[in-house]
Amino acid sequence: MSDNPRDLRYTNDHEWARADGAKVQVGITRHAVEQLGDITLVNIDVKVGAKIAAGKAFGTVESVKAVSDLFAPVAGTIVAINPALNNNPELINDDPYTAGWMVSVELDAGVTLDGLLSAEQYDAYLGTL
Repeated sequence: MSDNPRDLRYTNDHEWARADGAKVQVGITRHAVEQLGDITLVNIDVKVGAKIAAGKAFGTVESVKAVSDLFAPVAGTIVAINPALNNNPELINDDPYTAGWMVSVELDAGVTLDGLLSAEQYDAYLGTL
């Protein structure tokens, strides 16, 4: 059994999405953190109020091993950016599913999380890597 929370949806790019009504919190998975190593910097390239498209990069994370793009799992408008990551990017290492969230997105009309992977599907995908 994996430690991927069952209430989240996932992408093949190792982002997660947590629905809260029409808003969705977004972050990266523990698998991504383990592959990257200790995260040392988070760059969110969008501002609150910006529109993002599903699958498009919205920032980067830097670690001791690499720089990796962050991809939006859904289309919508950025309504919040986690300010704690500015001074504490290691929150992602310690707690990627709660304190380490990156952005919150208000979904565009008609957008749902249905196209994203369930936790079970993501676990199966990880098994193929």
